[in-house]
Amino acid sequence: MSMIKIENLTFAYPGSYDNIFENCSFQFDTNWKIGLIGRNGRGKTTLLHLLQNHYSYTGRIISAVLFDYFPYPIEEKNLLTGEVLNKVCPTAEEWEFLREFSFLALDAEVLWRPFDTLSNGEQTKALLAAFFLKEGCFPLIDEPTNHLDAHARQVIASYLNKKKGYLLVSHDRKFLDECVDHVISINKATIDVQAGNFSSWWENFSRQQQFEQRQNERLQNDITRLRKAAMRTSNWSDQIESSKYGDGSADRGYIGHQSAKMMKRAKVIAKRRERAIEETASLLKNTEKAETLKLWPLSHHSQTLVTCSEVVVSYDQTAIFRPVSFSIIQGDRIALNGGNGSGKSSLLKILIGAPIAHTGTISRASGLVISYLPQDTSFLNGSLSSFIQENQLDETLFKTILRKLDFERVQFEKDMAGYSKGQKKKVLIAKSLCEKAHLYIWDEPLNYIDIYSRMQIEELIETFCPTMIFVEHDRAFTDKIATKRIDLLP
Repeated sequence: MSMIKIENLTFAYPGSYDNIFENCSFQFDTNWKIGLIGRNGRGKTTLLHLLQNHYSYTGRIISAVLFDYFPYPIEEKNLLTGEVLNKVCPTAEEWEFLREFSFLALDAEVLWRPFDTLSNGEQTKALLAAFFLKEGCFPLIDEPTNHLDAHARQVIASYLNKKKGYLLVSHDRKFLDECVDHVISINKATIDVQAGNFSSWWENFSRQQQFEQRQNERLQNDITRLRKAAMRTSNWSDQIESSKYGDGSADRGYIGHQSAKMMKRAKVIAKRRERAIEETASLLKNTEKAETLKLWPLSHHSQTLVTCSEVVVSYDQTAIFRPVSFSIIQGDRIALNGGNGSGKSSLLKILIGAPIAHTGTISRASGLVISYLPQDTSFLNGSLSSFIQENQLDETLFKTILRKLDFERVQFEKDMAGYSKGQKKKVLIAKSLCEKAHLYIWDEPLNYIDIYSRMQIEELIETFCPTMIFVEHDRAFTDKIATKRIDLLP
């Protein structure tokens, strides 16, 4: 057992006017399995780098342990997996790797395959096996589940739950529930530490938000009442000053006495208003606003938008899934399921007309308008203004959506190449939400997206009921949104 203490931590990136952290203090135990959560841009990955002493900061980080970071960078991916893992953990024996493989439902033969031939899930599992064989370091795990299928996430959650302690960044609510016993939340103005999993933290956080909202409403009512009282006091004072006796002369003693009373009352009211305003500002410092998003799905004259019959995607003349047949009917929200490498993204691309080798037939309703949200964000670079012009978007609407997704205005002027992965994903989501379409095709829209924004998007879809076919491995999202499921079988 060892405590890691952060005292008065303050940090800003060079050239930035805003601090990521300002006088933050908290502590945690190395035996805890900790979920680190917060909105995109709040500094989760930055905190992991600060713990590793990668950046200069003010304040103190007190730790008796060293830190190790996952995902581990792999430079020579053409090496055999066993050779890659030996570089990650040189002290581990082969039998130790194989033991960890068994816990991760990973075949032993993976050890003798080139690393770059493994699927995303296999690579993540293999690296985690080596990562947890290293001794003497406290693990910092940064979003290990992105691009992993639901089954792989369950396996990794079960594996992590058996480990002693770590700090884990993830936005997958069910994944967090299955493998953490404490939560560190990076809020708007504070960093809080709480025992329990994500669901218990969210229940407490929501209760606190509701309490703060009620208190805010009470304080706003107080401010309104005090403002009216101040106006009445001002009116009374004016009436006293203008009062005259019959001979036209004012009773100055009387007026002076009443004016003094009015001034004293006005000062009391002003102080109460100031105090109420200060309490409101203090109360709302951590309030998370999840503003309502809007969507404009189009209605088509045909109920059936797309029909697929015996469709098979092939690579090098080899089918990667069994023939699949289905129709997309207006109002459907279809979740496309399958393991990593099963061809889900390829099938979505075929639906939008991409030239990918396949057999079977796909028919689309005439005049069908599709909005496509790709999985990959690496192509985003240059100015946001250029992106808006190239895609013929309504600039006001587009930026309004980004603001509602907790995008800071300062980001609008930056090169998109410098955006975080979550910010890039929000750009693509905002683009799709700006587009009026009959069918929305989304490929892993929630990768790197914070929990609050995921809930906003869930509410949006439930409210506007667009016709969709999507790939998403966040089980909470899929369980809530999907009206149908299609499985791609090998």
